[in-house]
Amino acid sequence: MARTKSKKLLAALEKFDKQKAYSVEEALKLTKELKFANFDETVDLAFKLGVDPRHADQMIRGALALPAGTGKTVRICVITSGENINKAEAAGADFVGGDDIVAKIAGGWLDFDRVIASPDMMGKLGRIGRVLGPRGLMPNPKLGTVTTDVAKAVEEQKAGKVEYRTEKNGIIHVPIGKSSFADADIRKNFDAVVGAIIKAKPASAKGTYLKSLTISTTMGPGVKIDTLEAAAVAAK
Repeated sequence: MARTKSKKLLAALEKFDKQKAYSVEEALKLTKELKFANFDETVDLAFKLGVDPRHADQMIRGALALPAGTGKTVRICVITSGENINKAEAAGADFVGGDDIVAKIAGGWLDFDRVIASPDMMGKLGRIGRVLGPRGLMPNPKLGTVTTDVAKAVEEQKAGKVEYRTEKNGIIHVPIGKSSFADADIRKNFDAVVGAIIKAKPASAKGTYLKSLTISTTMGPGVKIDTLEAAAVAAK
């Protein structure tokens, strides 16, 4: 059974052309104007890419620190040992430990948003891979969440590092801040994310790479963005 659109959403949909691809500046402005929820919504970019994630060489995955941060408080769990425990705590990690943390997670504890691990602990994470993996929480060297420098990793995550990966049909969702952000800060984050996705184009990808780009707030409608302009601006 299809959900009925709310009156607020219907009103928002009447304020713009759903089929039109707007300039970056127009789209960012519209997204804020179309906000109607009574909380500070997340601003999200949705990319439709000309890749097939079923092929390993076309799976796009990475992470980057947003210039203006995410506006979100991130709870960091660090699984490590020795001196790294003190370093992680000093860097601002919310939860730090070794075997004790692994045991808690195995028992169902998941009160965190990111997991960072030092390489020496990866062998022990096998028992909780089935818990962390499906939730996108498993530490990964490519994302900088498996590292010997746990303090730096904690600082980056706290400062506003976001992760992205290709979903089915070549879709990637990336948050770029909050609706309360200044226009200039949203634009900085927008350019950084679009630039990273463009640069991540696999050599094996054929045809049009950036097929569509849409921006929206958590509850608001999606506004299409001119992909040629977005790619050109982000490449500067």
